[in-house]
Parts: sequence; structure tokens; C-alpha cells
Amino acid sequence: MTRRALLMSNGWAPGFGYLEHALPAIRNILNDAKRIAFVPYAQRDVDRHTAVIAAAMAPLGVHVVGVHTDRDPRSVIESADAIMIGGGNAFRLLQAMQVAGLVAVITAAAHEGKPYIGISAGTNVACPTIRTTNDMPIVWPETLSALGLIPFQINAHYPVGFGDGIHHGVTRDKRLVEFLEENDAPVLALEEGSWVYVDDELATVGGAAGGRLFRREHANMETPPGTDVSFLMNSVPAFDELNPD
Repeated sequence: MTRRALLMSNGWAPGFGYLEHALPAIRNILNDAKRIAFVPYAQRDVDRHTAVIAAAMAPLGVHVVGVHTDRDPRSVIESADAIMIGGGNAFRLLQAMQVAGLVAVITAAAHEGKPYIGISAGTNVACPTIRTTNDMPIVWPETLSALGLIPFQINAHYPVGFGDGIHHGVTRDKRLVEFLEENDAPVLALEEGSWVYVDDELATVGGAAGGRLFRREHANMETPPGTDVSFLMNSVPAFDELNPD
């Protein structure tokens, strides 16, 4: 089973245009892929979302096709060389993918070797479940189970700190610890501008920043760019009931 994925915390890094900082990594994972199926459902304006991605990917000379432009979005996935899913709200994204019948199709395509690129919400749905998203449940999917392209969780947009050094509310770390109290699955929290690059059983943190790994009964582990986290590919996640409704 081949898995090739670039799972990005977000599409921006300081001093760069949208996706500009990640273009070398995107080029590397795409290899010779030219036709990219883009899933824009995380945002309400799917045409604009697709246009933004197409413009950002133009320097690579690839053709981006929004799955929403075909009466059967599944056929766009099947005819593409690679799959890309953009950011927005992970609950809206997963629900739309379920309604369109894309979950099984994307999972099969990725496992067959088609490169997968996720940005923020697109990274959330690559995990076994979207339970570690930061998004509000503005809609409710039929299940929180997602694509399961990797056997661990990712938390995107992980904050490095706060401006005055003081935070009076509940921190992200606390939220992730609460997740681990109910679910036994590693969570790789990725800072802005960072990603994890997956190539079969290998996984490496990359990008302009790093992250932090949260696991039950382990001290938190800092994961700067270049950190080999391939051991996470052997995870056997265990979740509390994945169908809360």
C-alpha cells in the first residue's frame, strides 16, 4: 500500500505568497503529475477557492480541476494524477465529501499511489478522524471518521506562543490533552508554515517551522523541521465512539 502525502498546517508562511513557501515540496510530491483534482468544499465559494489554488499552482505548470465542475465529482478524482484538498471548515468539508461520495474514492486513489496534498482542513480529513480540528461544527457530518490516509492525528495552526507571554484562557495544549484523555491516538501539532511529508512508511516534519507531538503517557516532543516521525506510521489509534449522533 503506497501512501504519498504532503499534509500542510496552512497555506501561508511569513514573507511568501500563498503556497509559495511550499512549492518545492509540492513539486517533489507531484513528480510528473499534471492534472490535479481539487476538492474545494471546505469553503462556501467553491469557484473562488478553486481559482486561488489554480493561481498558486500555476508556476508548477499543472492543471487544477475543481471536483464540483463535474456532475459526478468522483470521475474527476478517478481521472486525475493527484488529489488536493484545501482549507476552510473541516466539518463542512467532510460533510460535503460524504454527500458527494468522495470519501471511499479518494481513499482508494491515495492508497493506489496518487499523491495527496492537504491544506489545513484538507490535512484534518487525511487523519482517521477530524476530532483534532480547531473548527466549529457549523454543520454535522454523518460521522467524524475521515479518510484515514495516516494512522495518527494532526492539529493544524498550532500556536507557538502569545504576544505578551500571558494567556488567560484554555490553551491549545490543554485541548489536545483532553483529546488524549478520551482517545488513544498520537497528535502531531503543526505550526504555521509547516507540514509533514509522508512517503509510504516514512514521515518527516518540514517547512518553515516545526511542531509538537502529543501522546498518552509520554512527555510532549518538539518536532523541528527535519524531524523523522516515521514511527507514527506504525500507530494503532483507538478512539471513543466515532459516531456521536
